Amino acid sequence: MKRYALLGLGMVSGFGLALGVMSAHGANDTSAYGQLNLFSDAFERVRANYVRPVQDSELINAAIQGMVSNLDPHSSYMDSKSYGDMQITTRGQFGGVGIEVQADDGLIKVISPIDGTPAAKAGIKPGDHIAAIDGTSIAGLPLNDAIDKMRGPAGSKITLTILRASEKKPFDVSMQRAIVSVDATSSRREGDIAYIRLPGFNEQTAQGLEKAVRDLKKQIGPSLRGYVLDLRNNPGGLLDQAIQVSDDFLPGGEIVSTRGRHPEDTQRYDAKAGDITDGKPVVILINAGTASASEIVSGALQDHKRATVIGMTSFGKGSVQTIIPLGEGGGALRLTTARYYTPSGHSIQAQGIIPDIAVAQGDEADVPKIVRPSEADLPGHLIGEPVAKKANAPVITPAPGKKYDDFQLSYALDLLHGKMTVAAAQKQASAQ
Repeated sequence: MKRYALLGLGMVSGFGLALGVMSAHGANDTSAYGQLNLFSDAFERVRANYVRPVQDSELINAAIQGMVSNLDPHSSYMDSKSYGDMQITTRGQFGGVGIEVQADDGLIKVISPIDGTPAAKAGIKPGDHIAAIDGTSIAGLPLNDAIDKMRGPAGSKITLTILRASEKKPFDVSMQRAIVSVDATSSRREGDIAYIRLPGFNEQTAQGLEKAVRDLKKQIGPSLRGYVLDLRNNPGGLLDQAIQVSDDFLPGGEIVSTRGRHPEDTQRYDAKAGDITDGKPVVILINAGTASASEIVSGALQDHKRATVIGMTSFGKGSVQTIIPLGEGGGALRLTTARYYTPSGHSIQAQGIIPDIAVAQGDEADVPKIVRPSEADLPGHLIGEPVAKKANAPVITPAPGKKYDDFQLSYALDLLHGKMTVAAAQKQASAQ
């Protein structure tokens, strides 16, 4: 069965699997056998004495979910339904509101809304917390159950109760579900600059990027000056797509390496010869919602000095999750199996990609770090490797009184034109 690398039993078979794993790692681990006996005792007591009858599968699924989800924020167990939903998502479409979410202290935290979806149009923002769905609290509800409640037929209505750091009280946001086209590449001409937006990484992302480059070359012609690759609020996705997108811009060299538990698990991915942009200058836009696979692309092009990265420090998810199917109809594990490293050997886990030029969209440089989305703020996150501290660079912000539809993009366009005509102010980066 297919395994996806992502940057979701009966008593006898379940225990057989567990014992098989122990046997592979050391048959003398009597402590592990003792713990399994403890679990068996608890299982039988709950089964016999709980206030209502419970299915064996309900208890086993909950036990597996608890075991895996307590490892780190990105590992989880998917039952067969959730596994099927995940496969649909990586292929391209589902019915829902269109947000990337993460469990956070009993609530659901928004990592980023997906471009053009009901959630994005309704004003849902990265860092928002969802407290209730259709008036029913989701405190303590498993993440997959909350996601199921938000999905549904296109056209059906849903109300989310939102907690936002800048608002004193919770407020409701109502919208209609729609067919969400996941991670669809979009592009447009900005004069003599090619602008390409990647909102995520699914099975179609590299193909979409390559088509966008071909189309924009034809539209702009020989006057094409350079490219803006917009990875803001891109929560990541498939590792192989991040590698292919990076390869499209790099004529050679390492793209990323992944290092697992054992030395033999280390893998290095190198770019093949060729650059679909013909060596034209590239600017990458990132922010606090840029995570995982999008950080791989940003880090690879930054380390090779193939692109100038501007924006705000990224999310800092430097781990790789592998989807491991669990037998016929048994769902799958979404298990953290490795960390990834940029070509310079830098792990961005809980650190993030630091832009070459810090440019704020508005006032986010003044927002306290604790309310910004960040891997380092997630309970149970993998500890990042120590890095030398850098002095905070001044953050470029719009000058007072100036209005921009997209200040970061305006700055990127001027940078590619070799001029700094965007009126800007600089302040010390308190939130970097």
